[in-house]
Amino acid sequence: MPITLREIAKMIDHSLLHPTMTDEILKRECLLAAKYNCATVCIKPYAVPNAKEWLHNTDVLICAVAGFPHGNSHTEIVIAEALRAIKEGAKEIDIVSNTGKVLGEDWNYVKNEIKEINSAVVSEGAILKVIFENDFLQEKHIIKLCEICSEANVAFVKTSTGYGFVKQPNGFYSYAGATIEHLKLMRKYCAPHIQIKAAGGIKTLKDLLLVRSIGVTRVGATATATILDEAEKRLSNGENLNNMIPTNLSTGTY
Repeated sequence: MPITLREIAKMIDHSLLHPTMTDEILKRECLLAAKYNCATVCIKPYAVPNAKEWLHNTDVLICAVAGFPHGNSHTEIVIAEALRAIKEGAKEIDIVSNTGKVLGEDWNYVKNEIKEINSAVVSEGAILKVIFENDFLQEKHIIKLCEICSEANVAFVKTSTGYGFVKQPNGFYSYAGATIEHLKLMRKYCAPHIQIKAAGGIKTLKDLLLVRSIGVTRVGATATATILDEAEKRLSNGENLNNMIPTNLSTGTY
């Protein structure tokens, strides 16, 4: 079946998490998300009440982060932050797995935390996405997190926060974000009903179509307008978006 513009738009969580974003910018970007009919805006917790006002009478949902971006808070603090966001209007919550606990393979802690947070979020009528921060992890850690999240029955697993920079030998920091290898690994080891969100590096329509082709159902993006403007243009020209899936992220190559 041909891919529609609505299907593309409803894959996008319009990401509004950069620490320098002012309220003026957040409002502008929420209105942009409404214009393009995205799935959600992914927004800072304090701004949830504002986003609810700005997105009134739209079907763009609010996704708030909790314990973001490093997942180092006490479990009860993450839960409190998530529940407040839900009370103020969020329907989706993105948390970060505790990377130190993951790398230390304290799996009981990781498992119990994810289960507790998911239970609290679901009990209030929202859904949970668990961010792995794959740049910090080895494949064995990603696989184990997939198994834990499947057992906990979370709604989504997610690759990255956008802020998981890794220090290199030269002192500079780099960040890969969503990679095809990791997304395939997550799709393979998560239960079939667990959805996959790709975040970090989804900059073009071709990027989105590629990850969609391997089972990703949601992406975090700041390049929302670029992606959807191109999709609309191609569809208006009668193109079938299924025919333009590239082989690499952000390369423009087929």
